[in-house]
Amino acid sequence: MGPPSYGGAMTTQEIICRPARAEDVEAADAIDSSFTTDTVYEVTVSPGGFALRPVPVDPPVRKVFPDDEPDDEPGVEGGPQGDTGTDRRFVAVDDDVVCGYVDTAYEPWNRRLTVADIAVAPAHRGRGIGRILMERAFEQAREHGAVQVWLEVTNLNAPAIRAYLRMGFTFCGLDTSLYAGTASEGETAMFMSRACG
Repeated sequence: MGPPSYGGAMTTQEIICRPARAEDVEAADAIDSSFTTDTVYEVTVSPGGFALRPVPVDPPVRKVFPDDEPDDEPGVEGGPQGDTGTDRRFVAVDDDVVCGYVDTAYEPWNRRLTVADIAVAPAHRGRGIGRILMERAFEQAREHGAVQVWLEVTNLNAPAIRAYLRMGFTFCGLDTSLYAGTASEGETAMFMSRACG
């Protein structure tokens, strides 16, 4: 059982998770989603398939995500909605400061909720805010009758992968070419999912 829900907002300790408002957009977009890791997930391709294993790296890898997001924010109250009207952004707020967000989109055809983006400000990491945001995504998934929650993460983001595994996600696929021609060329897209049950 997750934190209590009050009128669309989830609360735990001093953190409130609620639907994003128009005034939250700038603060959420300013969150530093970069990370540093001393482990990456190595993907080995063979004729029979793929092998995946965590590998230590020295020096540690620092990843800064490029600013390639669309101008329209998903599901901001008082703002534009996605094409299906099911795209949503939820924010985590600590003492009136937006310290994290999760962007989600529901696909009715396969009853899957996609976590399109999730970020927690560096000063707020390690406090369970990512889990709170993910719990809100699962609450939305259940509201839509979703069968699963799905996400994509780069193989370099071992801290996020470990967190997703702790939250019950499992690997369900990968794409060695998704980032070709982008600033993330050479990385592998890892797909993870978790049933909504």
